[in-house]
Parts: sequence; C-alpha cells; structure tokens
Amino acid sequence: MAAVEGTNASIGKSVQIRGEVRGSEDLVIEGFVEGTITLQESKLTVGSNARVQADISARDVVLLGIVIGNISASGRVELRGSANLTGDIQASRLSIEENAVFSGKVDLVQSAASPVPVGAAQTA
Repeated sequence: MAAVEGTNASIGKSVQIRGEVRGSEDLVIEGFVEGTITLQESKLTVGSNARVQADISARDVVLLGIVIGNISASGRVELRGSANLTGDIQASRLSIEENAVFSGKVDLVQSAASPVPVGAAQTA
C-alpha cells in the first residue's frame, strides 16, 4: 500500500518530546514538545490540545494551542482564536484572530525575494 500524498506527520495528544524536532514535511502537534522545532520548508500546526515550549523555525506556522517560545517564519504566522503565545514573532505575514492571546514583539520582514545583483542593470 503506497503512502498517501499530502498527509502530515503528527505528534499525538499523549506524546511528549523533549529535545530537537527537525523535518522536511508538514507537521501537526497535538501533544507536548519542549526544545526546538525546525521545519524550514514546511508548515507547522500547533493544535488546540498542544503545549509547546520551544523556539520554532518554519515556513508557515498556525497556532491553535499554547506556545512559549519565539517563532521565526519565512512565510505566514496565524494565531487562531484559541491560540496563546508568549514569545516574539519574526515573519513575512501575520494574522491574529479575535480571542487569540499574544504577549511579545513582532518583526515583519520582507520575504526572501532574490535581490538584483549590484551592476546587473548596467549595460556593457
């Protein structure tokens, strides 16, 4: 039986992880994670049952649960209505729904578009 395309890896409600989580696929957390989470080219979803005490680095981050730690995203960070974040956010885009709780600083940065090399616009 072949793996189903588009499915996410997940950390269940009863799972506790302490240490470093790394990956190259989308991840859904419903349990407890303490440490660091690095998903540079992927999306992280912190479910409504999740408790995360970690610095997070991912392409996109969607929060529904509790996070204590800083978030760095090359794309978008979404704080849904049930989210509770204590930490700083660095991202290209930020969305905060009504009733979300957020305590920290926000640094909105431009997306990593390729800059034009110096002298590229000059003619020979």
